Amino acid sequence: MRHRSTVFLLAALLGLSQCQKSAPDPVSQLPPATQTGANTFGCLVNGQPWTPQGYNGTSNYSISYDSGLNGGVFDLQTYRYPDASKYFQNIYIDILSDFQVGTYSFRSPKRVGVVFQDRKTNCYWSNTDSTTTYRRGTLTIMRLDKQAGIISGTFAFTLFKPGCDSVRVTQGRFDKKL
Repeated sequence: MRHRSTVFLLAALLGLSQCQKSAPDPVSQLPPATQTGANTFGCLVNGQPWTPQGYNGTSNYSISYDSGLNGGVFDLQTYRYPDASKYFQNIYIDILSDFQVGTYSFRSPKRVGVVFQDRKTNCYWSNTDSTTTYRRGTLTIMRLDKQAGIISGTFAFTLFKPGCDSVRVTQGRFDKKL
């Protein structure tokens, strides 16, 4: 009888251990970091996956590039409506002059801009706004292929301002056909 109880207890424990599901890795929920013009964008915002989502009458992900203005300018805009709410979040990244393949610091607000806005919390963080007291991060343009019309890169940044939590964006990647 004792053997039967042990077998039953082991079977029950094995069954319970199979019911536990581990949470998926947040990075695995992002689109891959590619350089093929895949029209993808993703990042982690405070450790959670963030991708464009929803529609407000305009594209939820767009990039513009003008090689003739100020030696080259770049503008990335994206938004999402998390949890099907009426409140949206958006990310803007821009380079105002001399745009080319390379790494740019968000600590240089006169040339490179980054904004994260959350309408639900009414918080607006920007490296060009004097109320944002902490601003660190980089944007790396990995590919700018004018012939094929492809632009891709990576980014990460942290912004803080009094009255709002810090926003930490990591593992950022984009790949877009122009």
